[in-house]
Amino acid sequence: MTSKLVPNNPSAVMVIRDITPNITTLSVPFSRFGLFRIGGRGTIVRLTSGNLSVFSPPALTPEVRAKLAEKGDKVQYIIAPDIEHHLFVSDWARAYPSARVIGVEGLPEKRAAAARDPKSPSYGEQVPFATVFTEKLKGKTRISEEFDRDFEYEYVPEHMNKELVFCYKPDKTLIVADYLFNLPATEQYSKTGEPADKGILTKLFGTLTGTTGRALGQKRYLWYGASAANRKGFGESAGRIAGWDFERIVPCHGDVVEGDGKEVFRKVFGWHLEGLRK
Repeated sequence: MTSKLVPNNPSAVMVIRDITPNITTLSVPFSRFGLFRIGGRGTIVRLTSGNLSVFSPPALTPEVRAKLAEKGDKVQYIIAPDIEHHLFVSDWARAYPSARVIGVEGLPEKRAAAARDPKSPSYGEQVPFATVFTEKLKGKTRISEEFDRDFEYEYVPEHMNKELVFCYKPDKTLIVADYLFNLPATEQYSKTGEPADKGILTKLFGTLTGTTGRALGQKRYLWYGASAANRKGFGESAGRIAGWDFERIVPCHGDVVEGDGKEVFRKVFGWHLEGLRK
């Protein structure tokens, strides 16, 4: 299972980049269902306290360990920002046993079931979650005082993957998992020697997950797919996020959006934001 989800040689193909002195991205190739290339990205953020948070933790390679050591090695928060981005949580939790694991409702149960499956990479493992975001307590769950000083965050259970969206206030940076895509995944495939948009299925999926032009494909995907169960609640969350102060977007899938992140966000979520005014 693991070999189908992650590269066999993550050290050779991972791009480790400091996009600010406080934010480091860990970008890798990733092919969804083995059919279309969307890339994957973990993000390390150094809080003003000096402690570290990791979002969508990737493979904990020697190079990643070296980068963490360079940043002080004080990992305090391991964040699985939706129901899907959790594969390496156990590896990180073992390496940093004092860190708090943060996730969304349904994920502890999903991981517990995987721990009972001999075919799962999580077999035999039980990772305790310090904080679990739930729809019932939407808007009320907090992580910690030091974390909250640096971050805005919004839980979006109306998204089919139950998304947690974060804004690192000191660097005006939005961090997302499957909430927004920005394909093609050029940086994430840059060390493979192959194009990020290789294959007809990748190109077709890219029409639903890009941000260029009017971004109609992604607008339709979000409206008719991701938020179909509850567009009102989804739109209300989008409205709150649009009110945050950010200029950059770091997605798990696709390239980092630099400089015009707020404009891109308002475009991609335009139909939901317009719905709030009706």
